[in-house]
Amino acid sequence: MSEERYRIVEHDGGWAYTAMGVYSETFRTHDAALAAARRAAAEQAVPDQRRVIEYQDETGAWRVEVAPGDDRPAVEVED
Repeated sequence: MSEERYRIVEHDGGWAYTAMGVYSETFRTHDAALAAARRAAAEQAVPDQRRVIEYQDETGAWRVEVAPGDDRPAVEVED
């Protein structure tokens, strides 16, 4: 099982959360960013259906694989 961490940070004149090096939208308050991070983390835990996915990897090659849908990451929100 993979792990993801959401961190609350000051960003662009307000607050945001980061996950895997990417910033969320900016929120006016710390509490609003924290609530959004908690919602996003909860959504990560919801299993999905098995699906065939296509994506482009870092070399530009297209890949096709089956995503089982039940391999949800462990997610932590760090305030």
